[in-house]
Amino acid sequence: MGKKTLGVKKRLAKAYKQNRRAPVWITVKTGRKVFGSPKRRHWRRSKLKA
Repeated sequence: MGKKTLGVKKRLAKAYKQNRRAPVWITVKTGRKVFGSPKRRHWRRSKLKA
């Protein structure tokens, strides 16, 4: 990917921010029922449509 356009760059940034674990306070609040985030994505397993 050579030169990224602004739209692509913004979408990649959004995906990067979404790719985080669930905050600790949520894990504590739900009594360890919610552990991971449903939107977690691994860079090698699933690709984005950027």
